[in-house]
Amino acid sequence: MLVFGIWLVFDMWLDQKTLHNEIMPNEIVPKQTMPKQNESEQILEFWDRFITNFLRFIPMPRMSVLTVFMAVLIVAGSASVAWGAQLDARVNPNNDSSPFSINYQKTVFIEYPNGGQLFDLLRSKSWTVSGVADSSSPEVQALIENINLKILNDGSHAKISDLDVKYEFQLHGRQPSTSIDYKVELDGTITDYVITKDSQRTLVDLGWRGISATGDVIIDGVELNMPLSIIEAQEPELYNVLQGTAAEEILRMNLINADFVLEQPMTNWHFLFDPTGINVDAGTFGLDDSISGYVVSSWTMGESSIREGIQIEKIFEADIVADQTYTVRSVQSSDAANLYAIGFGALDVLDGLEIVGVTPTPPEGYTTTSTGDFPVFIIYGMAGMAVIGGVAFFIYSNRALKNEKQGQQGISPDRLVGYKTSESSGGYHTNRGEAQLRDESDYNQTRSVYEGTTQQTPPPTSTVASPQEDAACGCAASVEMGSECDCAMQGSCLCDATCRCGAELCEEQANSMR
Repeated sequence: MLVFGIWLVFDMWLDQKTLHNEIMPNEIVPKQTMPKQNESEQILEFWDRFITNFLRFIPMPRMSVLTVFMAVLIVAGSASVAWGAQLDARVNPNNDSSPFSINYQKTVFIEYPNGGQLFDLLRSKSWTVSGVADSSSPEVQALIENINLKILNDGSHAKISDLDVKYEFQLHGRQPSTSIDYKVELDGTITDYVITKDSQRTLVDLGWRGISATGDVIIDGVELNMPLSIIEAQEPELYNVLQGTAAEEILRMNLINADFVLEQPMTNWHFLFDPTGINVDAGTFGLDDSISGYVVSSWTMGESSIREGIQIEKIFEADIVADQTYTVRSVQSSDAANLYAIGFGALDVLDGLEIVGVTPTPPEGYTTTSTGDFPVFIIYGMAGMAVIGGVAFFIYSNRALKNEKQGQQGISPDRLVGYKTSESSGGYHTNRGEAQLRDESDYNQTRSVYEGTTQQTPPPTSTVASPQEDAACGCAASVEMGSECDCAMQGSCLCDATCRCGAELCEEQANSMR
């Protein structure tokens, strides 16, 4: 897992260079723009950087700290804020139509750090423009035709047959800046997505998923597709300041745009399938009849991953010089999509159009949970990392071994010189005699402190005690203390010739021993 974590973060860092972003003309430069690389260049650069950094870090004891730091980056890189365009569609190949829902969101900030005319105009303002409409409105029908024309130009023959529109624009004036939030929601029905159908599988068109509109989109007199239009209608003084500047170009970008959902290949989306519908007792859990006997396939895009790269906000910024310098910043978060199909879906391409072949159940023995053989790729990738780690370990060990001293250990013989020394410690003994270090110092300065011929004094010999010395018998102590002799009390004397007891019994015993 450690090797996989390192590999994952470095790959995500490199994939940032392929991030989708638009380049504005000349004076308008988005903050997030990266040069594109083809797939082979990305792979080569990834392996080059990974091996270099892996070999550099592997011997270091700070590896555990690095791992924790990378784990935090992975978790943080997968987070995202409100989506720019979010598609949710559920396709049933057994029906002629299926529902979908898509949201478009964007926020524009007008910053006035130095005050000025816009500060006085906007800081205390707040308003909301909202509304709903359905297919009974001629304006919604015009929007349906607009979107269907865009889908046709993308190569798909699917069509939108019904559409409900909901929009909401809000301005909030504050002390440091004013924000304008744009949100348009489309709920509708998609038809004509089935290309062909037989007894084994159904081919479904997926080229319609980039639901976008071009030009003006007017509902109930409100223009929805160009953020600048609502400013022109609600804040004419602000519009006059923005007109003819780089900020105007930013605010003319279409809001109803999901091109990135179409541009992201389906093979890069995360694929899962749910086999609940084919269980014998599935009906007891209240499942919808439409999935009875079928698995449900799902494709998801929009989160940061190895295949999709790091998904970050698309930010465009421009300065306006009027009575003060103002900054206009447009922020649109990364697009996301969830696409479901009833049945097991296998991706394919037909004449440049991405399609999916749907069968009721997965092929026998199919257990993978992601497209593009992702788990297999991970397994082989981790195996490759293990090989690289093993090679790096042996290289490091070999270098350490070469740095070790070989042959003679300790004092080299060429630093020794023969010398007559004593048998005491301090001399260096070799197989050819005695030797000492060859240097400029006198041997007497380094000779053993234990050398010398000092003769030890023998211990004193013991002498026999004289009669006048203390007796060895037990009753002698009685004489000194003036007490009665123990021998006399016992009626038997065991004293030797040195006894000085005055008892008659003891005197006879001592005399007999002399």
